[in-house]
Amino acid sequence: MAKPTADERDGPGERAEANRENSRMEFLLTLKRRGIGDRAVLRAMDEVPRDRFVEPAFTDSAYVDQALPIACGQTISQPYVVAYMTEQLGLRPQHKVLEIGTGSGYQAAVLSRLVREVVSIERYRTLADRAKETLASLGYDNVTVIAGDGFAGAPDRAPFDRIIVTAAAEQPPPALLEQLATDGVMLIPLGPQNGPQNIVRLTKSLTGTVRETLIPVRFVPLLPGRALEL
Repeated sequence: MAKPTADERDGPGERAEANRENSRMEFLLTLKRRGIGDRAVLRAMDEVPRDRFVEPAFTDSAYVDQALPIACGQTISQPYVVAYMTEQLGLRPQHKVLEIGTGSGYQAAVLSRLVREVVSIERYRTLADRAKETLASLGYDNVTVIAGDGFAGAPDRAPFDRIIVTAAAEQPPPALLEQLATDGVMLIPLGPQNGPQNIVRLTKSLTGTVRETLIPVRFVPLLPGRALEL
């Protein structure tokens, strides 16, 4: 009688776990091939389990380099974009970071591996509560999630060394620029909802703000106020 193969011996759970691990390895190789070179960023991307932040129906696609739908009509960003924006922030361990647009909490989780503190604002209470639960379950205790208005930021916790906005606006919200520390950096997708958008890096100094256009992207729009739906 022929011996069973490894696939035949393993149950569905073991095969799924093996496939997920292979996907994670390919996931990191994809990031490197696309130009992500910061070792600390790559380590953070490796440490944070993206499959814990996606909807259950998309678990098998968690490590594919694509955006995926989440609740409230929002998305979890493409891994390359998460890694790219994280790298372009130039993070240091002592930094305090403000994130606008918590979504699933995935970007906040990656940031939490690299900095002292992350404050993340989400307009949808449903998403904010889910993100809190997921982050707490993974032990990421240096992230504070607030249900509120991203345009207003978190003035009571300012200034921030870095600000990252994960939804597109036509112009940088003035309140966020005010909350950015001198020599601080903000990354924000700018452009119309149905038109071309680009990630823009704003570096604040005593004499003004330097603006750099980076890569084209497509993000959901940044909306003012807190969502009425819970």
